[in-house]
Amino acid sequence: MTDTGAGGPVVGPVDATTVPRFAGLPTFARLPTVDQVPGWDIAVVGVPFDGGTTYRPGARFGPGAVRQGSRLLRPYHPELDTLPFERGQVVDAGDIACSPFDIEAAVARIGDAAGSLLAEGGRIVAIGGDHSIALPLLRATSARHGPLALVHFDAHLDTWDTYFGQRFTHGTPFRRAWEEGLLLRDHSAHVGLRGPLYGSADLADDAAMGFLQITTNDVATQGTDATIDRVVARVGDAPLYVSVDIDVLDPAFAPGTGTPEAGGLASRELLALLRGLDAARIVGGDVVEVAPAYDHAEITAIAAAHVVFDLVTLMARDLED
Repeated sequence: MTDTGAGGPVVGPVDATTVPRFAGLPTFARLPTVDQVPGWDIAVVGVPFDGGTTYRPGARFGPGAVRQGSRLLRPYHPELDTLPFERGQVVDAGDIACSPFDIEAAVARIGDAAGSLLAEGGRIVAIGGDHSIALPLLRATSARHGPLALVHFDAHLDTWDTYFGQRFTHGTPFRRAWEEGLLLRDHSAHVGLRGPLYGSADLADDAAMGFLQITTNDVATQGTDATIDRVVARVGDAPLYVSVDIDVLDPAFAPGTGTPEAGGLASRELLALLRGLDAARIVGGDVVEVAPAYDHAEITAIAAAHVVFDLVTLMARDLED
């Protein structure tokens, strides 16, 4: 069932019928750590960096919050009819530590660490951190799989050129990725866009880079099934990277984030859209911008944990039998 040649039996999460969910080490979904298994297929890794934020800071605490929210997860995914932790070895690879002061050094460090993980043969789902971490993750994933299709769930385009003269921020990662040739032209899509912009040029510049733009209103009027059809047709059979900014959700469903925008997706819509990607070849992904200081009753962290679980499950379904 594995694609890494890990060998030996799969080690699953701690059994919640033996050890209550509120006890034990807070790894994602209470999975084993990377040093507890001989090899792995899918790794969840934290990237606690938020030096690229432009409004509310605090996403550096996102990985810990999402891991805590993941205690509620159970091992069977009924909608996708999959036991992801049995199809292959899934682990928590801990956090990628990087400088909180130097964004370019942090981007380089994240890319090197992600590349080292991918060299072990598996796939990774990262928990941010702000959206600037997507660039080094795309670099590492593209180095292994070649140019990628991108499905980007976000209220914002994140294809600005600079912000206060800085080329590396949470609003610029996909402009840099496009410039560096990491993305396949006309195979990428933004989903969930909304809110005011600085001008119409933001949309025109983005479209010139070959991105399909799907707004929250598009999802509401066309429905999730039609949206899925548009996105799947766009991606085709290309290797796919999925990047989820939790602010794609309405603040009612994700108050704990750095740049909230009214009028977003519901959790149900986001999960339905993700699950519609089950036929795609997902080779990497991230869930970013969870800022727990602004959260209430773990609403945002729990939503993000389910998004990570869905990405892991989609990847696990793709593992060879």
